[in-house]
Amino acid sequence: MRIAVIGAGGVGGYFGGRLAASGIDVVFIVRKKNFTELRVDSILGDFRIDAHVTDDPSEAGKVDAVLMCVKAWQLADAAEAIKPMLNDDTCVVPLQNGIDAPDVLASVIDRRHVLGGLAGIVSFVVEPGHIKHAASEPFVMFGELDNARTQRVENLRAAFERAGVKAEVPIDIHRAMWTKFLFIAPLSAIGAITRLPIGAWRSEPETRDLAETMLREIDALARARGIDLDANAIAMTMGRYDGLAPESTSSFQRDVMEGKPSELDAQLGAVVRLGRESGVATPVTKVLYDCLAPLERKARSS
Repeated sequence: MRIAVIGAGGVGGYFGGRLAASGIDVVFIVRKKNFTELRVDSILGDFRIDAHVTDDPSEAGKVDAVLMCVKAWQLADAAEAIKPMLNDDTCVVPLQNGIDAPDVLASVIDRRHVLGGLAGIVSFVVEPGHIKHAASEPFVMFGELDNARTQRVENLRAAFERAGVKAEVPIDIHRAMWTKFLFIAPLSAIGAITRLPIGAWRSEPETRDLAETMLREIDALARARGIDLDANAIAMTMGRYDGLAPESTSSFQRDVMEGKPSELDAQLGAVVRLGRESGVATPVTKVLYDCLAPLERKARSS
């Protein structure tokens, strides 16, 4: 099986590295070809590999699967770039922190290539070719948009399992993506606003209440859009927050704190926009979005 990993940041570098270390044929597609060895420092064990890296997707050849590990706002351009690598049955898996990624991909490439997907990991780039996995057991979930159990999905799941990565094909990929979205959006928003790791803000009544209120807004939005989340989804998500390592932050938060463009529109912006479309009030999310929007505009202008 040949797999292309688009982006070699905290997500792409870790999961692509684990796949390559298990002997799977992996090519990393990056904007700048500035490393040939990939080093991953992980709480589950450090490793290094000689990495196949290119900044030209047309050089990579055809692949069986593409893992889209760029930021949400880079997804459309990345989808255009991967076209030379697609064969008739190539599957393209978005691993962004957002809810719109499959639709973004399907607006650029044929929808038959597109899967739903998500990942869980706390990791970041130390420098090009050097990834730090700092917390949480990494996992991936993916599946066909119609939830069919196809051979290409099973082949990809087997590849991750061979690499020692927890991989699941859920019964309903859309429900799984909304469950992840419910988790990540408040974590990102409150971390970015407070500029504190989760261990600091989850113990304060004001920010804890803010998180629960935002969770209720997203839960109501999901249900209005036909996604039946677990009846205890809000309590379970708060429990997940309490279980995270105290120093944990989201990539969204780190981007905001570093003055970089972030996934504001793909996370909080999506809640506000979809809420408006569905007639669901999202006032807390809207306030947090409005507070962060000037920082986002400043980051993009520079």
